[in-house]
Amino acid sequence: MGEMLAGMLLGPSLLGRIATHEFGRLFPSAELGGLSALSQVGLVLFLFVVGMQLRPHDRSAVAGKAIAASSASMLTPLALGALLAIPLHRELASDVPLTRFALFLGAAMSVTAFPVLARILTERGMLNSRAGTIAISCAAVDDVAAWCLVALLMAASASAWLFVLAGLAVYGATMLFAVRPLLRRRAPNLAAALLLLLASSWTTEALGVHALFGSFVAGLAMPRDTQLPRIVEPLTSALLLPLFFAFTGLRTSIALISGARLWLYCAAIIGVAISGKLFGCALALRARGSSWRESLAVGTLVNTRGLIELVILNIGLDRKIISPPLFSMLVLMALVTTFMTTPLLAIVKPDGWGNRSSPRLGAQ
Repeated sequence: MGEMLAGMLLGPSLLGRIATHEFGRLFPSAELGGLSALSQVGLVLFLFVVGMQLRPHDRSAVAGKAIAASSASMLTPLALGALLAIPLHRELASDVPLTRFALFLGAAMSVTAFPVLARILTERGMLNSRAGTIAISCAAVDDVAAWCLVALLMAASASAWLFVLAGLAVYGATMLFAVRPLLRRRAPNLAAALLLLLASSWTTEALGVHALFGSFVAGLAMPRDTQLPRIVEPLTSALLLPLFFAFTGLRTSIALISGARLWLYCAAIIGVAISGKLFGCALALRARGSSWRESLAVGTLVNTRGLIELVILNIGLDRKIISPPLFSMLVLMALVTTFMTTPLLAIVKPDGWGNRSSPRLGAQ
């Protein structure tokens, strides 16, 4: 949260308004290309680490409830976001086809920040609790589904989309049936892993999808017992990811949300995001026999969005699917839904809450 807020404070939302001259000297627009490139390197490495940490099949003990929770927490905000896109499209994205815009907004509403969730559960001693197990499994499935949807949207924008989809099918089959078994038999060293990461990222970027999708898939292909996250993550979290937050802050201007109508849209986005994710998941678990406390705890946990949300929003802005004012609204939504997680958990007090332990997973 601190890094997310710091990025916004450095941007036009605050520094650019109270010290315009100094802001222009610190962040001249002609020199932002280098900051953008370094932030992209940080994101590629970060999604690589996230892919290595995502193990959806580890949580078979609560598979039924995890499937119900993940389905509800993915499909409900996706549907509500697509419906909300109809009035937003006329004023904020009229140049984009409605179907593409609606699917992207639904995907943005559906994402869960797996690394943030893992960090919260680890620090609070809830990782092995029942609520924590369901939530982490749900987040893993939701993140994979959201990235697949974003990948399809990017592919659909290419001129030769049939070639793109065929290329993705070949790429996916190669990673799943050739690269992954090979890595299971012989664990790669750091140099080999980075070469695979670059090759995978280049392939998806060349196919018309984003390079981040390739880095995420490369992480999924890594062996389960790899120690690479401990090597790659410190540099990424300490140096490169803060550059991404600064760059995102430079692109976010609260001043663009001007007038009562736009603020009403912003409130609607936040309300839809919370109701679809938190309450959709909670009601699904309650219907499966979970207690209200456990159901609300899991719903609160999967409502966390964090950095993964900002990554997807930046992709949408780069590809001109969303406009700068809508981008700022969605960044505020990501901040609110991430900030509210721990206070709400303190109210619900699920099993295992308060058993704090030393953090093991760095996450944004």
